[in-house]
Amino acid sequence: MTQIIASLAEVSDRYKALFVDLWGCVHNGVTAYPEAVAALQAYRAKGGIVVLVTNSPKPRAGVAEQLGNFGVPADAYDTIATSGDSARSAMFQGSVGEKVYFMGEPARDEGFFQPLEILDNPVNIQRVPLAEAEGIVCCGPFDPMAEVEINRPDFLFAKQKGMKLLCANPDIVVDRGEIREWCAGALAKLYTDMGGESLYFGKPHPPIYDLARRRLAALGVSVSDSEILAIGDGPHTDIAGGMGENIDSLFITGGLAEKETKTAHQPDAEALAAYLAAEQVTPQYAIGKLR
Repeated sequence: MTQIIASLAEVSDRYKALFVDLWGCVHNGVTAYPEAVAALQAYRAKGGIVVLVTNSPKPRAGVAEQLGNFGVPADAYDTIATSGDSARSAMFQGSVGEKVYFMGEPARDEGFFQPLEILDNPVNIQRVPLAEAEGIVCCGPFDPMAEVEINRPDFLFAKQKGMKLLCANPDIVVDRGEIREWCAGALAKLYTDMGGESLYFGKPHPPIYDLARRRLAALGVSVSDSEILAIGDGPHTDIAGGMGENIDSLFITGGLAEKETKTAHQPDAEALAAYLAAEQVTPQYAIGKLR
């Protein structure tokens, strides 16, 4: 049974570290949520460790810069693990070949192709047209507002050529302010549904949790999985990921599932129960907004 709580502080003393989602929890893609920032600052002030675990395709330095622009102060977190860093490591190890077709917004996603100095003998990645590619690197759609189906012809060609699609962000949609946009996960799902092979590195898949644990260990602390609380608004990313890793989770109902859970200040208990049953996820806790 999922417990509806009034604040993070109600349960945070049970955990040494938090794995915290960003979009829909700490910010809305435009600006920070002041209550969420205050809750994380208070948790850290008591000795807790905050690892921001995000399906952003950006390297962590790019996410840190973005957070500053959104008004999230550096004292609200300790370190960052991104889907982009997990996926970049795989790409530079040749998971989809050397010649890749890039899908995304060049101005936004250029950092994805920055060299990874932690690897020995990384693959020399070359961005080429689809007809010359060995695989696809997908950071997102070219137009996040366009219907995903417009990619079907290119994906049919890629599938017939046996290309793998590296998905740098498993999220299906995200809300930027009041506008809902498609993410790379929607493209990867279409490719998979068409019979192609998609490789995932963000939540709910293990690679990003392995990275988050390494980021945690790099801080010089030892934290068991039972001492970690995952926080997020994605039932099939944050909550399913926590379940898969045997990590407790706190579901933010006022994000992607705001309407379905009838969340005003807090979710409606009956609507929440029905939603969680339909999505087949069982977070330990739920709250309207991180606070």
